[in-house]
Amino acid sequence: MCKKMNKRLTKWILALAGLLLVTVVAGCSGNKTVATLKGGRITQNDYYKEMKDSSAGKQQLQTMIISKALENQYGKEVSSKQVDKEYNKYKSQYGSSFSSILQQNGMTTAQFKKNIRTNLLTKVALEKNKKVTNKQLKKEWKSYTPKITVSQILVAKKSKATDIINQLNNGGDFTKLAKKYSTDSATKNKGGKMSPFDSDSTSVDTSLKSAAFKLDKVGDISSEPVKKQYGYSILKLDKKPTKGKMSDHTKELKSKLYAGWMQDSTVMQSVISKVLKKANVSIKDNDLKDVLAGYGTNSSSSSSSAKSSK
Repeated sequence: MCKKMNKRLTKWILALAGLLLVTVVAGCSGNKTVATLKGGRITQNDYYKEMKDSSAGKQQLQTMIISKALENQYGKEVSSKQVDKEYNKYKSQYGSSFSSILQQNGMTTAQFKKNIRTNLLTKVALEKNKKVTNKQLKKEWKSYTPKITVSQILVAKKSKATDIINQLNNGGDFTKLAKKYSTDSATKNKGGKMSPFDSDSTSVDTSLKSAAFKLDKVGDISSEPVKKQYGYSILKLDKKPTKGKMSDHTKELKSKLYAGWMQDSTVMQSVISKVLKKANVSIKDNDLKDVLAGYGTNSSSSSSSAKSSK
C-alpha cells in the first residue's frame, strides 16, 4: 500500500515540478563569473546562452512567466491557510513515508508548498475563466455516485486476511483488529477509517473501490479478502449516502467537472492563454520570442518589443 501511495505522490510531485519557481540567470546580464575551473571560467552570459538554447531553459522561462502571471492576477484568492491545509492532507495521507518521498524527489517542504500554491492558483484561474453550464451539470449527474466511507485492514497475506474475517464474523471489533494487524500506516491508528471517495477517485485502488461499492448496509464487512497490488484488504462500510436530488449536489458536481478539466490539456491551454493575454507579456530577447507560442501569443509583437528594447 505504501509503495503504491509513494508512486502516486511521486507522480503528483513530478507533474507539479514544472510549476516550481526557481532562481535562474535568464534575467541577468553581464559577464559575472558563475564558476571557475582549470582552463577557464563560466560566466552568466555563457550560462544564459546555454539555457536559452535548451528546451529545458525555454520551458523554465515559460513556467516562470505563467506562474508570475497567475500570482499577479489571482494571488489574493489563495491564502497560506489553504496551502497548509492541502499540504497537511498529503502529509496525513502518506504518513511516515511523506518526508522520504520529498527527499527522494529533491524537494523541501517550502518547495512543495510553493507547488501546491501554484496548483491552487491554476484552479482559481480555471474557475474564473470557464463557467459550468446547466447542461454540463446534468450530464455529470447521470454518472454521479455519492462518496462513501469505509474502513480497511490491510495485511500482506491472504491467509491472514481470511483469519481476520473469521474473527470479525465471530464478534471481533474491527477498530481494534485494524490497530493490531493493519499495515496501512495512514489509517491504522484511525481504526482503519479511510477518507470518503467516489467511483471516480484516482487515489483509491480500483479493486478496493469495486469491492466497497458492493457493500450494501452500514456495518457490512467484505466476505472475501480484497486483492490489491500490495496485499489484501478487509473492508467495513461506514457510510453510504443515497443519491438524492441534483440540486443537493451542485457544489460537488462542479468540483468534479473542474477536477476533470484540470487534467484536460486542451482546456488548460485555453485558460492559460487567457491568463497570458491579460498579463500583456513582452519577450525582450528576440531568440526567445516564440517561448509562449503554444499558448497563441503574438510572437511578432514580442519580436518587435525585443528589437525596440535594444
